[in-house]
Amino acid sequence: MPNDTAPRRIGLLIPSSSSTQEPEFARVLPPHVTVHAARLPLTQIRDDQTARLVDDIEIEAKKLADAQVNVIALPATAPSSRKGQGGDQELIKRIKDASGVPATTASTAMLEVLQVLGKRKVAIGAPWSHAVNQKVAAFLTQNGYEVVDAQELGHEDNLTVGRLDEESGLEMGRRIKSADADIVLLACGNWRTMGVIDRLERELGKPVVTTNQVTLWAALRIAGGVERIEGYGSLLRDHLTARRSAAAE
Repeated sequence: MPNDTAPRRIGLLIPSSSSTQEPEFARVLPPHVTVHAARLPLTQIRDDQTARLVDDIEIEAKKLADAQVNVIALPATAPSSRKGQGGDQELIKRIKDASGVPATTASTAMLEVLQVLGKRKVAIGAPWSHAVNQKVAAFLTQNGYEVVDAQELGHEDNLTVGRLDEESGLEMGRRIKSADADIVLLACGNWRTMGVIDRLERELGKPVVTTNQVTLWAALRIAGGVERIEGYGSLLRDHLTARRSAAAE
């Protein structure tokens, strides 16, 4: 088992217009785990831009490898789910082949969370459009999960999403029809939601996960170095101990 205080470096491949992901990761992580980001072009959350975002993924992954990161994550749900079942694994292979570093994506992490927690019925809340939300729902359905509700705020501009405060995530979590769900997903990496997870879990009585939270969880399971993180939901508090080693990736 790795030393829990040994230095760990998480590489992130984030959209160029993202303004919340680096701060959200940094607020959660202990000092010995640091975040190092590269940027991929995206300003609008539309299918044409989420498709182009990954065009240069190999180039940026190689740059992150220069920093000797322990893992590289693509914390972007829409780009990593848009091609449906298996599309996330294609992206992981591209990152790993280019960098030689273990990798994950937000969509891959979500599937792993559902498996580890034993959840099957998902309610989705997101800040983007109905069309994007349907692609995310389709990805989950194709992988054997049931989406019981999917609601969205309708934003297309990613900078606008980054300006939303955490109250918008709290309101969405309350608005989703989650009675038949056994887990709630607040999707979109540029949406500031990390600070409302605990509160929503208490109110709804079920796990609440977000794009950045599940990506961070998956990255830490690969990189190691953290047993438990308090204050950001039951996933990080109770489910970080069953880690995989980087050598197993």
